[in-house]
This record gives sequence, C-alpha cells and structure tokens, in this order.
Amino acid sequence: MSEVVEKAILTHLSSGADAKIDDTFVWAAANKLDHNAVVGSVKSLLVDAYVSAEELFTSFYTLSKEAQDVVENGSQEMRVLAALVESGEGLSMPDLQAKVGKNVCKIGMGNCMKNKWAKKDGDKLVALKTLEEVADETKDKLKALQDADGNPEGIMSDKEVTMLKKRKLVSLVKRNSFAVTRGEHYAPNRVKKAADLTKEMLDSGAWKTTPFKPYNFLTVGEKVGGGYLHPLLKVRAEFRKILMQMGFQEMPTNKWVESSFWNFDSLFQPQSHPARDAHDTFFIKEPAATVSVPEDYYERVKEMHEKGGSGSIGYRYDFKREEAFKNLLRTHTTAVSSQMLYKLANQPGGFKPARYFSIDRVFRNETMDATHLCEFHQVEGLVADYNLSLGDLIGTIETFFKKIGITQLRFKPAFNPYTEPSMEIFGYHPDLKKWTEIGNSGMFRPEMLAPMGLPENVRVIAWGLSLERPTMIKYRIKNIRDLFGHKVEMARTRTAPICRFEEA
Repeated sequence: MSEVVEKAILTHLSSGADAKIDDTFVWAAANKLDHNAVVGSVKSLLVDAYVSAEELFTSFYTLSKEAQDVVENGSQEMRVLAALVESGEGLSMPDLQAKVGKNVCKIGMGNCMKNKWAKKDGDKLVALKTLEEVADETKDKLKALQDADGNPEGIMSDKEVTMLKKRKLVSLVKRNSFAVTRGEHYAPNRVKKAADLTKEMLDSGAWKTTPFKPYNFLTVGEKVGGGYLHPLLKVRAEFRKILMQMGFQEMPTNKWVESSFWNFDSLFQPQSHPARDAHDTFFIKEPAATVSVPEDYYERVKEMHEKGGSGSIGYRYDFKREEAFKNLLRTHTTAVSSQMLYKLANQPGGFKPARYFSIDRVFRNETMDATHLCEFHQVEGLVADYNLSLGDLIGTIETFFKKIGITQLRFKPAFNPYTEPSMEIFGYHPDLKKWTEIGNSGMFRPEMLAPMGLPENVRVIAWGLSLERPTMIKYRIKNIRDLFGHKVEMARTRTAPICRFEEA
C-alpha cells in the first residue's frame, strides 16, 4: 500500500515543474486514498528530500447524527410547534409524546417555551405562534455550516456556535495535513538508499553504483551493557566463599538424574517411604533404571534395610532391586553426599576427616506457593570426623548463618530417616514478621554410615537449606516466584542492590 501511495504522490508532482499538492487531505479524498497512508509516505519521502512539505493545521465543525436529522426534518422545537398548531387546542404531554416522539418532545418543548412559542395551559401545552411567524434558525444554521464544510466564519457568531455545541449538534475537529511540493532530490521514481554494505554488493560490484544513506560518525552509539548476576547467583557466590573460608571443599553436583539407590536407599530411607511416591518425586521414564551400583555396597545396604546392624533391627521388609534401580530427578543433594562419604570410606589410605559442601538444583513434586517451588537450589554442608556431637553441629550452623547475616535462629526437633538426632532450622523474616523454616540438619545415623565402611567412632554432621529463602530474606522478597521462575522480572538483575555480608 505504501509503495502505491508513494508512487501516486511522485507521479502527481511529475505533471509539471510547478505541480504541487495544496492539501494532502483534499488530495487523498479526491484520489480515494487513505490520508494516514498519504501522510506516512510524505514523511518517508521527506527523509531523502524527494519532496518538501509544509504542515497545515485545519479546524472545522462536523454535524452530529442528531444535527443531520434536524437538517432533514427540522428542529425539535419547530416539530413540536407544528404539532401544537395542527391540534388547534393544544396537546397533553402524553399526546405530544405520541405525536412527535419522547426525545423530540423533551427537547422541543423546552425550546418552544424558552422562545415563547408555546405555554402551559393546565395539563396541556398550547401554541402562541403560527408556523409563519417563526423561522427554524437551528436548521438554517446547521444547513449553512454543512454547506460551508464546517467553517462558521461569516455564517454565525461565536455565541451561536457555542449554543450548537452546548446542544451537542456540532463538534470541533482538528486535522493536520501537508502542502507538498518537489524537493531538492526529486525524481519521478524513488531509489531507496542502502543502509549497509553487504557481501552480495561486494561480490557483484553493485556497491560502486548503489546510493548509501549518509553515516554520522560522530553519533554516540547505543550503550553497551555487560552481563548482570541474578540475585540467586550473587548469594550463591557469597555462600561458596563463606563455606570455603570455613574449610569446606565443593562436591561435584552436575548430575541431576540419580538412582533411587543413592537418593534414598543409601540414606537408610525405606522403600515404602511416602517421599518415594510419584506425588513427591519426579521419576524418569527413559531411561527408567540405572545401569549399576557398587555390588558389595548394595548388598550391605540391603542387609541393613532387611535385618539391621550397628544396634538397629532394620525395617524388616524385602528389599527390592528394581525399586533401588529406578531413575529420578534428585530430590536433594544428599544423594551426592552419600556417594562422597562412600568414596571417603574406601579411599586409599583409609578414612581422613573432611568437610564437604554443595550448592545445586534439586526437584520436588510440590504445590507452588509464596515459599515453595517444585525446582529450587539446595545448599548442603557436612563434616565427617571422629567423635562429633550435636554441639558441633549447632556451632557450625550458627557460624555459617551469622556469616550470611541471619542471626536470629531457632532449632526445633524433627525426624529424618537418615539423621538422628534431627533439627529443623528457623530464621526470622523481618518483612513477613514471622519465623520461616530455612533449613534442616542432623547427625547421620549409624545405619547409613556403617554399610559405607566408615570407622565406628566417625560421626557425620550435616545441614541443608534452600538458596532461595535466605536470598528472599536478604533482598526483602515476599514471593519466591518473583525470584526464580518464568515470572521473574528480568530488569531485577540490573536493579537489585548489592548483597553485603558482615564479617564475623
């Protein structure tokens, strides 16, 4: 469409050296073209100086639908007067409405009485004038305005125009158009200038004759922005730094798919536990089962589940291989911790005390709310050493959380299949004004450690928390979906304040 309109403008201007378009609105109507399209083409041609244009500002009045009816059938007051004159003795309000219509009656009666063309006589309205004694000025003014293309100059006073506007018979329209003449680089046909030098131009040699748009080498280019760290990654980097300062080394957690054996069985979690249900865990359809696990370790885990050991009687059920070999999206990074402890117990030279941590993604089939997602990041730390106690665990947790700026902590006894004793960790959220669960902790049970081959007096203390909740507390975020997931505002990575942690 734009090319057709552009061609029509250039063709019109090519009819003579003095050819011009006095008003694009009038010209567009005469050539049955959309005026907006004409204006767009004129502005485009102005860029390359094919045309010169002067903007025109025009205002005029248009008649409403009611005014069109007045021009055709007379004003409401004249129609009411005609009905009263025709009746001779006047009409009651219901009879007048029936004769001329409710809306005409309402407007016309008021104007008749205002002009003293009629008066009330009891319950009737009677005429005071004949049709020959009055003129339908409203109709005449509207007809004259229509014939003058909406220009009231010389036809009626400003007061009369205001009266018509008050009756909502006319409205003012403002229109912008252009007067168009030939420009400095006018040509009957437009050749668009190229914006870029292309490989095809270089290959064919077309660049020698192709007109190019002028380049402004002094123009300041678009500001180049660097990458921004998401608040989660900022806090993750701080957590890693703090944990490494505390003497922990990072575990390899780049494998999201684990077997049920490492995720559940090696942690002494029974195969009938509700957490192993599809309502809580995402199981993998293909491949559905893992290839292998260490067979000697598998047999010791199986025996611990079925018969017990290390002072335990076990769970007393038939341990199923097919259940242990099921693949799933790991529900916690403790699946990696169990593998690291197994390697620690069976490394050359025997067991040596160690501190491990991990920060990576885990998956739970949970209902999403302000503090829960089905996919989140877990921070986990563990210490394996001789004769550790619950006091060592509490001290380590308090040291860690103090370093990340959460000083208000509470511990609540809890149950975990693989830790005893176990504690839930609560932190106070200053904006939500409530204590929020931010982690879990405990000492790994002997039933979990003994099959791995760890010495009898070795204890393992561990704790885990999500990365999201401490970040929410630190950045004053009330809904986890504003931090992680598809509803996150991308600008937050640029506008989020710097996360600071006080040193101990």
